[in-house]
Amino acid sequence: MKKLHFEQHYSDRSGWLRAAVLGANDGIISIASLVVGVAAAGAGRTELLITAIAGLVAGAMSMAAGEYVSVSSQADTENADLEREKQELATQPEAEHEELTHIYVERGLELSLARQVVTQLMAHDALAAHRRDELGISETLRARPVQAAFASAITFAVGAMLPVLLVMAAPMAGMAITVSFSSLVFLILLGFVAAKTGGADPLIGAVRVTFWGALAMGLTAVVGVLFGVGG
Repeated sequence: MKKLHFEQHYSDRSGWLRAAVLGANDGIISIASLVVGVAAAGAGRTELLITAIAGLVAGAMSMAAGEYVSVSSQADTENADLEREKQELATQPEAEHEELTHIYVERGLELSLARQVVTQLMAHDALAAHRRDELGISETLRARPVQAAFASAITFAVGAMLPVLLVMAAPMAGMAITVSFSSLVFLILLGFVAAKTGGADPLIGAVRVTFWGALAMGLTAVVGVLFGVGG
């Protein structure tokens, strides 16, 4: 018996992975930047902790709401397209058959073979065939608002907890430097793990998130110094 060939693909992870990486990345950068900016302004530990926790709660809710609204809009568009496709299949099946045939011909199939393929696909599940090949909507990549919102909120909170814990435990002397350096390490690890999970180059992933994190913390530190409480 011939052994089946299996391949590992990563596209089925793209939806939740994007939301998770975005959430954790924003959590680390946003809260670390807030802490660095406020610390550079001369604030004490209590002020830093209040700022960090408030930022964590507000950021997690903002991420969840934004992700839910954004992905819901995408889902609404997909559902509207599918509903329109249902109506066209019910009222114009021949035209839909020709439309899908033309798509397969453009992909390289001979006309006669394309017609046979489309006939069999539409006999099996016409809507699924048009959803996949005409609309480009797959079950793997379909919009899932609740999943995206939950993943974003949780991962933002997890990422944000890292600088919060640093504020609680690290010495006040050099707090801005400690949070900046530690957060960059966290970002490097996040970029590496995210890229590895998604099958991409870990080095590129690590450099990408670290660059933007360093830029954000550097700018907020400048703001903190310029508008410091001691100024």
